[in-house]
Amino acid sequence: MSSSNGHSDVAQSLGNPLLTAVAPANPEPLTILDTTLRDGEQSPGVALTADDKLAIARQLARLRVDVIEAGFPFSSPGDYAAVRAIAEHVEGPVIAGLSRCFEADVRQCAKALEPAQRARIHVFIGTSPIHRDSQLHMSQAEVLERSRSMTALAKTFREDVEFSPMDASRTEPEYLADVVAATIEAGATTINLPDTVGYATPDEWRGLIGWLTMRVPSLAGVTLSVHCHNDLGLAVANSLASIRAGARQVETCVNGIGERAGNAALEEVAMATRLHPEVFGVSTQLDHSQLYRTSRMVSQLTGMAVQPNKAVVGANAFAHHSGIHQDGILKDRRTFEIMDAAEVGAGSTLVLGKLSGRHALRNRLEQLGYKLDEEELKRAFVRFKELADRKRDVTDRDLEAVVADERRTGDEQYQLEHLQVSCGTQLRPTATVRMLLPDGLSHEAAAIGDGPVDAAYRAIHELCQVEGELEEFAVQAVTGGIDAIGEVSVRLHHDGTRAAGHGADTDIIVAAAKAYVHALNRMADGVASGDKPTPETSGAATAPQR
Repeated sequence: MSSSNGHSDVAQSLGNPLLTAVAPANPEPLTILDTTLRDGEQSPGVALTADDKLAIARQLARLRVDVIEAGFPFSSPGDYAAVRAIAEHVEGPVIAGLSRCFEADVRQCAKALEPAQRARIHVFIGTSPIHRDSQLHMSQAEVLERSRSMTALAKTFREDVEFSPMDASRTEPEYLADVVAATIEAGATTINLPDTVGYATPDEWRGLIGWLTMRVPSLAGVTLSVHCHNDLGLAVANSLASIRAGARQVETCVNGIGERAGNAALEEVAMATRLHPEVFGVSTQLDHSQLYRTSRMVSQLTGMAVQPNKAVVGANAFAHHSGIHQDGILKDRRTFEIMDAAEVGAGSTLVLGKLSGRHALRNRLEQLGYKLDEEELKRAFVRFKELADRKRDVTDRDLEAVVADERRTGDEQYQLEHLQVSCGTQLRPTATVRMLLPDGLSHEAAAIGDGPVDAAYRAIHELCQVEGELEEFAVQAVTGGIDAIGEVSVRLHHDGTRAAGHGADTDIIVAAAKAYVHALNRMADGVASGDKPTPETSGAATAPQR
């Protein structure tokens, strides 16, 4: 469902005739740049493989975001490969790569984006006094010249060039205006203003944008963008205030993930602008029915659970507990709901049953955004049949959990084959684990722990011998009922490196074991997040050496 039309229908569904009366007849287009694969991956503990990134990029294309910021190609060979794969295989959105204002960065970014039909080079440099003095050790003049020259260099590779003065909210306004004017003159087609540390408030952020628009007349000829962080919980509010001030691109992350407290949540910006055309006067080309599925995929692949009270896509977003609320919902859903669950893709129930075949499963999974190869489909089908025998209803959420849990199994060094746990009020929790190890053989170990999960983890550690301190452990039910699939997300830490793992099963102890093994595999494979360069941590005054 696109928000490019039907605003009156939305307003009417809310039962508010005022919205219909004042909604603009021709709302301006709002560009949605999603940076889940770049800024989102900078979330502590998140480390996406190239395959993970490609899967998310394809789902973002189904969601119909305008621009996918696929990564930071110079930061690592893995990020370069992921950006190039997305540029080659994902059609529809513009594919963007991030680059510092260094020649080597710009050239590497351009090279990674070569296969893309529509691509953007996004260059940035810190402009605030804090960044200039403490990180870059550069003068105002040096930063200005670097901004201008690297924007011009990017322009020689791609017509579509975005420039960001990092930490714009703490940059001297007059100097910020000079940098913006210089980069527009050098060829920037989008100027993005980052509230890099989430310092701004909506009123002052809107005021800065309004002042800058008047101070730099050439801004009228390019797209004005914002990139707001959530350190004060104001990322979405600042983004929406920016739209009212004239910004026509908003940079977002799915589920609001990202560096530190995260970024503006895509789904919240999308639904706020959709439900309030009379306030913001813009529309997007997003397929809102894909919001929930995109949220689930990102949550599963990053290992970052969505809090139940998360706006739009949280488990409680359309749940009603209070008797007064339940009474109202039964009489008229509009009493306590401003949007329909189905509108964001969260309304699906029964999908398949125990008599369904492999072809039906493949078709439904493709509708959910999963494209499995034959081996992955084979494993998923076995799990689906097992689940259908245990559960009366197999929902989309169940299928998503099964696929996320199974699709990686074939590539893991360590594979959980068997788990048996004995525990009770008068028993010492004991776990017996059998695993397939890198030598190609099955090995078995038993351990005693403080509880069944601890016992299982001790036995797994004895077999794998991969160090990892358990830093986070989270459990949530995928669906309701005593037969619900349980999802477990864990985060391990060792020697400055973090790795996230995810597991799903109707037996929560098995799910916990799968999550732990997944995280150990990521740590052993070196895909865990360590101290890789990021925009906020990379800022040498001289060009980096390869």
